[in-house]
Amino acid sequence: MTTWTVERAAEELLRREDTRTDGAPLSDSWPELDLDTAYAIQDETLRLRLARGETLIGVKLGLTSRAKQQRMNVDSPLVAWLTDAMILPAGVPVPRERLIHPRAEPEIAFVMGRSLTGPGVSAATAIRAVDQVFAGIEIIDSRYRDFRFTLPDVVADNASSGAFVTGALGRDPGELNLALEGCVVESGGTVLHTATGAAVQGHPAEALALAANTLARRGHRIEAGWVVLTGGVTDAVPLPPGGYVTTEFTGLGRITVGG
Repeated sequence: MTTWTVERAAEELLRREDTRTDGAPLSDSWPELDLDTAYAIQDETLRLRLARGETLIGVKLGLTSRAKQQRMNVDSPLVAWLTDAMILPAGVPVPRERLIHPRAEPEIAFVMGRSLTGPGVSAATAIRAVDQVFAGIEIIDSRYRDFRFTLPDVVADNASSGAFVTGALGRDPGELNLALEGCVVESGGTVLHTATGAAVQGHPAEALALAANTLARRGHRIEAGWVVLTGGVTDAVPLPPGGYVTTEFTGLGRITVGG
């Protein structure tokens, strides 16, 4: 029986990521793992990332859409960290050499013009702090075999972070109705999913406010210049070797990932 600590769990999850090996959820051998401890593991993993030279550049939300919650059998959103090592430049193939079982999901991404400090942040306050909004695709990857996990497990695993890419077209959020921003996901010429921004907590700004308020409870805030991925608009799509996934938004443009 493994005796887990926050430090040991963080080291193990980072080891799995670095060696492209998956394993059992922490909760299989640590049934008392709770959300507070899981976020402590997430923060310790961030500390280890920064110590090896990565830079904190933003946050991501996970499980903000009902489709994602149903797919992963959990019932509430979560917040995790983004570092510069997770950036995938446009047109660059997905880095399969460092991913275990990648899946692609469409995102509405914000770049912050001002910092945002909770608690008590509303969607209206949150959207006023946004400089630009972009289309995005997040390449999620789990350090748990078969993407099997509880909510504390996935929080500890930094919300299945892998890589992300944003589109070239930045828009003023005031120019768009983000709740009605349409999204179509295709692979191999087949439409797999369609949705609108309302799938993300009713409006992506609600997800941004949720992130600010959640971080406040942990003593953090969203900083100016940060990227915020507001969560998958649809369910994630497996990305097999040689495969491609395209997401096209009504007002934010088109992105293709794969290779």
